[in-house]
Amino acid sequence: MNRKLLLTVVGLATLCGTLPLAAYWAFNKTSSKKSERVLDGQAYYAKTVGMNGDILPDLTKASEMSINSVVHVTTKVVSTTFQRDLFQEFFYGPGAGGREYKQFGSGAGSGVIISSEGYIVTNNHVIENAAEIHVILNDNAEYTAKIIGADPSTDLAVLKIDGASDLKPMKFGNSDQLKIGEWVLAVGNPFNLTSTVTAGIVSAKARNINLLSERTDKSVVPIESFIQTDAAVNPGNSGGALVNTVGELVGINTAIASQTGAYSGYSFAIPVNLVEKVVKDLIDYGLVQRAYLGVQISSINQELKEKEKLPNLKGVYINSVVDGGSADKAGLKTGDVILKIGTKEVNSPAQLQEEIGKQRPGDKVVVTVRKKSGNEETLDITLRNKDGDTELLSKEEISKNFALGATFVELTAKERKDLNLSFGVKVKTIAAGKLKTLGITEGTVITKVNNDPIESVEELTEKLNGVNRGILLEIVGSNGARDYKGFGL
Repeated sequence: MNRKLLLTVVGLATLCGTLPLAAYWAFNKTSSKKSERVLDGQAYYAKTVGMNGDILPDLTKASEMSINSVVHVTTKVVSTTFQRDLFQEFFYGPGAGGREYKQFGSGAGSGVIISSEGYIVTNNHVIENAAEIHVILNDNAEYTAKIIGADPSTDLAVLKIDGASDLKPMKFGNSDQLKIGEWVLAVGNPFNLTSTVTAGIVSAKARNINLLSERTDKSVVPIESFIQTDAAVNPGNSGGALVNTVGELVGINTAIASQTGAYSGYSFAIPVNLVEKVVKDLIDYGLVQRAYLGVQISSINQELKEKEKLPNLKGVYINSVVDGGSADKAGLKTGDVILKIGTKEVNSPAQLQEEIGKQRPGDKVVVTVRKKSGNEETLDITLRNKDGDTELLSKEEISKNFALGATFVELTAKERKDLNLSFGVKVKTIAAGKLKTLGITEGTVITKVNNDPIESVEELTEKLNGVNRGILLEIVGSNGARDYKGFGL
């Protein structure tokens, strides 16, 4: 090979080797990760530029901001039975000589720190049967928690820990502004794996999966309007945070859609705008001050549209109106269609329930309705509670009727006669707390506390809220059977 030919071959080889390297450098330069700050409304979102120039989310900052705000919630569940000693009772009175038998279990979930004072939001189903609750922070510090209040209707509960310093409360976002396809993070403790972060997108909003109807008794009116995502959520994530790309809380993870009990595609979170209202009520009052529109409603499908000769599929159809309720007093009728609550369109019962669920009795809402005649009207409606009142209950009034997770009501004359009782009060509602752990249910009559007859609701709540020792309850079921339940405080 002559010198000229050799130089030509070497040159071509060098060029062939250099061109791919240069192309790699150029490609790598354009596809390398770089952080940009893109203005989106009030917030700056961290973004990453992909190799094709696509804008991808950078979720590292949101993860850093949220991971220390999510806690591990562990529970000890105690099932208590009281075995009577009939021989001792014959000589010394009811309850004498009886013994408690306890069975122990455990559970786990997640929670979100929402204030520097130690308030934590979680799911009601995480703690509803708990005799003891412990909260473990991201730095492994552990605290005993107490239940501030619980709401089976939304599956939310508020806990409080004392003595913790430098807590990292999570900032509330705005779930109404979430968009389908938007990136979100699920932060929690699946399978007891603490501080786990997964990512996905919002795949639907205002989703009703009839979860709470299955979990709660018939006296509870469930409010389901879930954010659906494809972020991986598993057992233990319940009560954890759904977080947007700027590290704001936009939902409380609650459930998964699965045939196996583990993640298989979709998870569901309670929207934070509903969470915020429920949590504030539980902290301020110990229970939720819930407003009702007073209507029975259904979605509008093609069959209903044709049957009722509706012009389109928009809105929510009113099947019936509760006498004396908010809607009745505003002039709504069966066959009317609710189109908007405020400025927000409602096209499913879930959307309507979510909007009303954010309100309190006495609040006024603007409701856009298409009347059965076809005319559209805008009405100012004052919302009422379940009893038809517009006034909020005061803390003093609540304390007279509320104790250990339950509310109570006086027995009617008929109930006293049917049960052959001259004293006692009835459990009206019950949520997470000491009484629920004993297996006491709505409708149970409490006749005695530590062998003292109970003549009124106020007398019962005073005894239950003021006792600092063990309690023995004499109760009567709906069938008239007498029993005893006891626990220590």
